[in-house]
Amino acid sequence: MSFPIVHHPAYCATLPDGHRFPMDKFRAVAEILRADGDLMNGTFFKPRVAPFEWLALAHDPAYVDAVLDCRVPDRIARDIGFPMKPDVALRARCATAGTVLAGYLALSYGMAANTAGGSHHARRKQGAGFCVFNDVAVAIRVMQADGVIDRALVIDLDVHQGDGTAEIFTGDPSVFTLSLHAEKNYPMQKVPSSLDVALPDGLDDEGYLEALAPAMEKAFSAGPFDIVFFNAGVDPWEGDRLGRLSLTREGLLRRNRIVIDRVRRQGLPIAGVLGGGYSTDISELAERHAGLHRTMAQALRQEGQSSAAKQSQLIRF
Repeated sequence: MSFPIVHHPAYCATLPDGHRFPMDKFRAVAEILRADGDLMNGTFFKPRVAPFEWLALAHDPAYVDAVLDCRVPDRIARDIGFPMKPDVALRARCATAGTVLAGYLALSYGMAANTAGGSHHARRKQGAGFCVFNDVAVAIRVMQADGVIDRALVIDLDVHQGDGTAEIFTGDPSVFTLSLHAEKNYPMQKVPSSLDVALPDGLDDEGYLEALAPAMEKAFSAGPFDIVFFNAGVDPWEGDRLGRLSLTREGLLRRNRIVIDRVRRQGLPIAGVLGGGYSTDISELAERHAGLHRTMAQALRQEGQSSAAKQSQLIRF
């Protein structure tokens, strides 16, 4: 069984040689998923380029204009970590639109995922930490403005705290933000989420999953919600360049499955985004990221098998 996955070739912009951000991972993830053969109708869903009007629902219009015109002040460009040029701006717009599309597809199909997204450090007035626009925040605001959702839950399991998402939705009861992150990692100045779980350096699989379960229950108790956005960052992995936790590859997959199963039991649509992950080995990193999409596909297959088994029992009796 397959589910909709969103991708756009513009997710990869050109960066200077030796840049810390592994831009090629987006292309590599798409190649892995294409080879897996789990794409709905054998192809990716391709987003449009996010228009100014969408971006300005979550960001200061002056900042949006500056990005689109490639005239972001040097100070802000340094905070973002990217040279602000046309292909970088296009990448940010397409990745954001990809999460918007994933949100709508999740409403239609129950689950969907982007092959980018999770830019949770971008705040209302500027980007930071390799994040130009906050794609999840834009998606929620677009869907709310369109009247297709009222309330949303953001489950952010990137190793870094989701300060930008928290800032954009501060004081807004229509969005609940949950962030599990390494306490001593970037950003140094945190912005309170609806629920933050700060984790000690070196925490392993079992400790992480023990912290995740009650946090998710507390988040769901703040419902009802109409949709869940899941930031499945893979930087909690023990070998990640910018992580401070010690999850194994298997631990990341268990984490994904716990989130997906819990959301599905709640009967809610779930839209997955890539989040952070850092390595000089792009093939290894892409395999880590593809765990989100593979876990979603596995959950869907198992649900189908369970449904078929129940139907078979009904036929026999």
